[in-house]
Amino acid sequence: MQINELLAKLVSFPTISSDSNLALINFIAQYLKTLGIESQLIHNEEKTKANLYAVVGPKDKPGIMLSGHTDVVPVAGQDWTADPFILRDQNDLLIGRGSADMKGFIACVLSMLGTIDQQKLITPIHLAFSYDEEIGCIGVRRLLDMLQDAPVKPKYCIVGEPTLMKPIIAHKGKTAVRVNCTGSECHSSLAPDGLNAIHLATDMIAAIRELQQQLINTGHHDHDYDISHTTLHVGVINGGTALNIVPNQCQFAFEIRNLPEDSPTNLIESLRKKADEITAPWLDKFPAATINLDIYNTYPALNTPEESDIVKLITDLTGANRTGKIAFGTEGGLFTEQLQIQTIVMGPGSIEQAHKPDEYISKEELDRCDAFLLKLVDALCN
Repeated sequence: MQINELLAKLVSFPTISSDSNLALINFIAQYLKTLGIESQLIHNEEKTKANLYAVVGPKDKPGIMLSGHTDVVPVAGQDWTADPFILRDQNDLLIGRGSADMKGFIACVLSMLGTIDQQKLITPIHLAFSYDEEIGCIGVRRLLDMLQDAPVKPKYCIVGEPTLMKPIIAHKGKTAVRVNCTGSECHSSLAPDGLNAIHLATDMIAAIRELQQQLINTGHHDHDYDISHTTLHVGVINGGTALNIVPNQCQFAFEIRNLPEDSPTNLIESLRKKADEITAPWLDKFPAATINLDIYNTYPALNTPEESDIVKLITDLTGANRTGKIAFGTEGGLFTEQLQIQTIVMGPGSIEQAHKPDEYISKEELDRCDAFLLKLVDALCN
């Protein structure tokens, strides 16, 4: 099947993270089977979603893994000009949810496999297609656990996120934290007799903003990133039930997008100490006063050294004279952290088109990715 045909098929599966991806995964598994490639499915606990893993070529030696996620972000509330799950060809742009992020890359990989002589591969190609990347790199962790015990693991990895086919060697990590503030309610006419949980939350948010400013002023900076420092951002807050009640509960969530040089664990520990300082003056009168920080999702930064073998291989094949760094996260840091797989991020399309209505990828980008993959196969046959 041609790339455009495969991409149309992949886009037709509405694999929004809240829904199952099994129809798409089963399609890929069956497609690979027609090429003589056996695949393994690694399901979630509910058996409603699955990762797919396969090895093409010799299975007794480490090779290079091509990694992509199969889930897409929602389309609800977005102003699409046509059905997001029917691929449209408009002025050499292929429009559809997931076309850039990142079913275009998967389509290129599947198309390439249909054109090569697998028997000539001296170094194998590993395939890793995951679920629930968009909500925090959830699914790939089960695949990693499986690979941890595998007799042969991949040596290198290309995560095919949209980078306009530019080799990316680093990205920031992310940690998502939920903060629960507990005070003591009372009638608002007697407000000083209670402890306002929203006020506790605002004091804690002020501490987060203060830490952000410290990182800007005296923390690490890397100007290869769009934002050169680690960032902290409060994105959700909820508290109170009625204006005439001093609220006893308030919750908010914040995230850390950290440079590889900054430890999110250390940053959160400093904020936990600050939380204790905020509640300490109130404990005699309100012993239930607390500010609890709960990490509910995290993935590590990626920081592949410029001198790594994978970087040399990819820059030689692409002719790229420089590499880059990106602000958005990928599954790449998990491959490096858990399995010590040398990893880069590189794929067709632009992240600027991702998550938007009328998301698109150009045919030129798909052609560039196809040409690269064929060069990669030639290298793996020698």
